[in-house]
Amino acid sequence: MKRQDLFIVTVSVDGRDLGTWDKKQGGESDSEETTYKAGGGRQIALGGSKTVGNVTASVLFDEKIAEGVYHWLEERVGIVDCVVQQQPTDAKGKAFGRPIVKTGKLKKVTPPDADSESSSAALIEIEISCNA
Repeated sequence: MKRQDLFIVTVSVDGRDLGTWDKKQGGESDSEETTYKAGGGRQIALGGSKTVGNVTASVLFDEKIAEGVYHWLEERVGIVDCVVQQQPTDAKGKAFGRPIVKTGKLKKVTPPDADSESSSAALIEIEISCNA
């Protein structure tokens, strides 16, 4: 059985490789639901257009992000293309199979929270509005 930590998540924004990120959520493939009630009361499923949920990726807000990436990302919200790849790996970190690839536009950049009483990891998040 696979574990959530046995993936390598990489992010590219506006053609710039931002390397390996720590977390990825979302990107589910879904569809709009269309049904029709035929004569006699029988419901028929007609299917619908494919939709893809937004992807959120997170990484530690370290010196590299603070000095050269965060403000660069903020300036590109709503404008630029993004690619997030989720590559499965074995327990030794060796990649196998096809990666899960999601593409779309940079929708949101969220800076880390600040709390003088917390020692939790400070993460930056980006949200990508995905192409179907």
